[in-house]
Amino acid sequence: MPFNDFFFRLLGLKDNMPTCTRLERTHKFKAAYRAWVDKQVYLNWTEPFFKAYHFQKAGMASTLRVQLIKDENLSGAVFFYDPSIGAQNFGFLFDLLKDRVQNLGYTLHSCDKLEVRHERYTEQIEKHLLTPPASDLPGSSLCNQMYGNVLLDYVLINKQPGFIKFIANTYQDSYFSPPLTFDELLKKVLRPDDNQL
Repeated sequence: MPFNDFFFRLLGLKDNMPTCTRLERTHKFKAAYRAWVDKQVYLNWTEPFFKAYHFQKAGMASTLRVQLIKDENLSGAVFFYDPSIGAQNFGFLFDLLKDRVQNLGYTLHSCDKLEVRHERYTEQIEKHLLTPPASDLPGSSLCNQMYGNVLLDYVLINKQPGFIKFIANTYQDSYFSPPLTFDELLKKVLRPDDNQL
């Protein structure tokens, strides 16, 4: 055992240190998720969350809780868990968001799981970072940032669902194309069939 590990354990500090590992899905999870997608079970929540986001923007109440994120280079939404959804469905929704962003040409850059042990609870955060394809905007020499980097976090407390954070982080730089809007990204992810019309 390295001296630092021994020292931290001796002081009781090691147990509270965050641990980060690669997020790996089991074969059982993947099979259940694939069946869930094939049966289009997600339709029970994609449209309601899409509407809840727009209701929140308009200052109106909705059945599902959504919080808007708007900062200088960040746009996004936090989708809060509701017991009517079910834990497994909410976890699958997190992976569906990732898959839908990848369908737009994005690359899954990292896929991690962070665990932080607090005094009274344990927080688990599953993270996906997706990046746009490295290409120029057609007809220009600007790097096409599309919607920016997309960050997805699924936060659980004591292994119980809490919320999904869906964020687009954009660049304000003369080498990059102006970013497309988060509203458009959300529509393409939660309502992809509308984009065919």
